[in-house]
Amino acid sequence: MSKITNLGQLRASGYVSKSIKQEMRDNLIRKIKNKEKVFEGILGFDDTVLPDIERAILSRHNILLLGLRGQAKTRIARLLTTLLDEYIPVVEGSELNDDPMHPLSRFAKDLIAEKGDNTPVAWVHRSERYVEKLATPDVSIADLIGDVDPIKAATLKLPYSDERVIHFGLIPRSHRSIFVINELPDLQARIQVSLFNILQEGDLQIRGFKLRLPLDISFVFTANPEDYTNRGSIITPLKDRIESQILTHYPRSIETSMSITGQEASILSDVQKAVNIPYIHRKLIELISFNARESEYVDAKSGVSARLSISALENLYSTAERRMLHNGETSTSTRITDFWGVIPAITGKVELVYEGEQEGPYNVAMQLLFKSVKELFLETFPNPNQKLKRDIKDEYGVIKAWFSGGNNIEILNDDADSVFDKHITQVAGLQKFTESYIKHGDELLPMMELVLFGLSESEVIGKNIMENSLHFSDPLSDIFNDLNN
Repeated sequence: MSKITNLGQLRASGYVSKSIKQEMRDNLIRKIKNKEKVFEGILGFDDTVLPDIERAILSRHNILLLGLRGQAKTRIARLLTTLLDEYIPVVEGSELNDDPMHPLSRFAKDLIAEKGDNTPVAWVHRSERYVEKLATPDVSIADLIGDVDPIKAATLKLPYSDERVIHFGLIPRSHRSIFVINELPDLQARIQVSLFNILQEGDLQIRGFKLRLPLDISFVFTANPEDYTNRGSIITPLKDRIESQILTHYPRSIETSMSITGQEASILSDVQKAVNIPYIHRKLIELISFNARESEYVDAKSGVSARLSISALENLYSTAERRMLHNGETSTSTRITDFWGVIPAITGKVELVYEGEQEGPYNVAMQLLFKSVKELFLETFPNPNQKLKRDIKDEYGVIKAWFSGGNNIEILNDDADSVFDKHITQVAGLQKFTESYIKHGDELLPMMELVLFGLSESEVIGKNIMENSLHFSDPLSDIFNDLNN
């Protein structure tokens, strides 16, 4: 590259031009043959979305990624740049990334006609060959395609009939690049119409000019199915010209979802060292997301973004860190009571239906939390409400008897670890029962806390939530207190 600075040297090097879609196809073939990972950091799509994208690239198609929010559509589009050559030559000074071998713009053609083999050549990195535009109602044809620039006409003393007075929009400037339009249905129908000929023929229509620019662009569009009814739609003739429509989806397993959350969450290294998050609490975060997507209170058409889990994990770290700082501790582990600090990450990420609005965002978030806690509890421990045969001993009997004897626990949200441990371990029979069920690698104290929450959600023991504390007691005493109040 450093040796090739003009058109003559480029020709002498044997350089052969290729279209961007052929370029991406060739590089994809090479990566597949070399067993290289094509889409680094994209998890859960190995058997579904990614093979479809690879097939579309091999077919040299434009792509529409269709899916609910938080399904990595934009991230996939940005990773397509890894399939471009690291550098390509362009006519130096050209605003349309003109190929020196096949000039497109009037500027490049005139320059080559004037300087011939001495035409200066510059090299463009693949990171500069990616253009992204968020579709909003105020996007105009001038933004995307171009318009007449009166200032340029006056400066160059040119008539409006001269094509050199045109100021090209984002799409022509994306020649030999990947061009992404996010949230395509938000683009006005008349703007979508302007994309017809570009996708099919490479024609541009700017004012009264008759331009035939064979633009070399790989188009990627993203859209949310919800937008088809709420804000707009992709007009049928445009959709017909997008060769491959690929459906994305949310992670289909808890483990995959946990991997995505751990990868995407932004946690400071010193916080990670100081705060330990047990496996069951990481799993609980994902269960909340999974249950939110199936909740009768949450709008399924809107979806629940993976960003809920990511924000929830960040908040969980921060809740434990804040408690640790208040108590003058240097390290700590998270608790289920720390999930009170996760509620703001849930309420802002779910779109509620009418029934959910009646319940209120906070109550819906708490219901999702406790439902997920109960599911997690029943995955490991026996159902306390299951009817037992006469000759089988109730495994929860000692724990029940302790609470029935007038004992109770009050846990403050910001209790120091030593105080919290003392409260949990004082429950008779709890530690022995928990140890008989936990698996290798499970942490004892978080599992003991889970048993208490599981029993309360099964209505075996009572639970009373205050603003800054939690109270476990005999369920009958809670009923009498409510009657007295």
